[in-house]
Amino acid sequence: MLLTGTYPRTLDDKGRMALPKRLREVLAEPAILFVTPGPDQSLWLYTEADLERLAAKLDQAPATDAEARVFRRLYFAQTEAVDLDKTGRILVPERLVQFAGLRKEVVLIGVRDHLELWDAIKWKGYADENAARFDSVAEKAFAKNA
Repeated sequence: MLLTGTYPRTLDDKGRMALPKRLREVLAEPAILFVTPGPDQSLWLYTEADLERLAAKLDQAPATDAEARVFRRLYFAQTEAVDLDKTGRILVPERLVQFAGLRKEVVLIGVRDHLELWDAIKWKGYADENAARFDSVAEKAFAKNA
């Protein structure tokens, strides 16, 4: 599955947000998604299968790895399963809304195997701050996989 694009969205007063129809189709119309804390004060959204793949990668760290244990505990303790209603909306848990500092205007972005949800102002700042580094970051990213 390849998730791409940038989708301006709105959180309603109850913390609900509609997923774009195209994304719902790419995700195969899931009944639930998992909302997780992400880096840079974002939220990550996964299907169950994709979260299982991530968990399998995390499980590769030995049980004696203290950092991995801390991460797994904090990450999965804060992860929430959310239902998609008939209109394709999810209810973002208030605790995670607070974690990411989400306001009414948000941005949903596709990041290959997951979606990220950002406060619109934070996303603009992040994108503006890092746009000038795109070429150098790309070179380093591709060099690691060569």
